[in-house]
Amino acid sequence: MFETIVFTYGLLASFVLTSTTRNHRLQRPNPPILAYAGYVLCGVSGGLSVLLLLWVAWHQSFGA
Repeated sequence: MFETIVFTYGLLASFVLTSTTRNHRLQRPNPPILAYAGYVLCGVSGGLSVLLLLWVAWHQSFGA
């Protein structure tokens, strides 16, 4: 299950970054759905990094 989620996240991130780079190179605006997908991926990345940081801090403080 985890592998599927990571694969899907990587596929979406690759698609969003490739599409925005191509649109920038061709001087075209990004479609709104592409911008929304980028914001969602950015939010997921930020939220997951905070959760992982808290998890590491918890285990460093209280030991497991």
